[in-house]
Amino acid sequence: MEGTRPIGIFDSGVGGLSVAREIRRALPGEDLLYVADTAYCPYGERPLEEVRSRALAVGRYVERSGAKLLVAACNTASGAALEQLREALAVPVVGLEPAVKTGTALSRNGKVGVMATASTLASERFARLVRAHGRGIEVLPQACPGLADLIEGGHLDGDVLVARLAELTRPLREAGVDTVVLGCTHYLFVSDPLARVLGPDVRLVDSAAAIARRAQHLLRDNGRSRSEAPGTFTVLTTGDPRKVAPVVSRLWGAEVRVEPVEI
Repeated sequence: MEGTRPIGIFDSGVGGLSVAREIRRALPGEDLLYVADTAYCPYGERPLEEVRSRALAVGRYVERSGAKLLVAACNTASGAALEQLREALAVPVVGLEPAVKTGTALSRNGKVGVMATASTLASERFARLVRAHGRGIEVLPQACPGLADLIEGGHLDGDVLVARLAELTRPLREAGVDTVVLGCTHYLFVSDPLARVLGPDVRLVDSAAAIARRAQHLLRDNGRSRSEAPGTFTVLTTGDPRKVAPVVSRLWGAEVRVEPVEI
């Protein structure tokens, strides 16, 4: 039955768990199948064609595994391959994009920072967002090399992380932004130390809750939603489960079994 099939979610690593967490809150009865393509993490530091190839490979695997919906819980993968995923797969595909529209609408002083991978910031999708919603707003893109790697390694706070955040956000602080868009799903997991570094007058904006609502609406409109709770949570990784599982469990807030997969 359609309702009993899982929602498929993938990211280059554990960052997409921030989206999976919001989907679980919105849809507690749904089974979730999460694939962390850890062997190729982070996508943001890989060539466009490689990211596109990996996104299509993982997307096809998730569809073959029985998913009724695919969420590309990665801004870089969505920027590189969302249209191709929608063409290649028979199931609906939900992608991410930095919440530039929301960030520019919330800004009080017209200065909005966007923290993301270099690949996301260089994508045509991001350029279209700025053109569509950045009129009269100063949008300051800030690439964050190495930040996803720190989060993958379990650095969710502490001196090493805070020093890196301070370095990365210096241009945004000097520019006086009052709003910062989190353009990578990993970054939501360090929102507390990031907020401390940026200061109390800076608002953080992300896309996770909006993506969960989009998934919810798609399933309801297609008659594929499942209401019985609780749904299951299956996590697969193309990396080493022994290294990935402790970080997944910490971010999820409960012990999670992580299984290996070759894609």
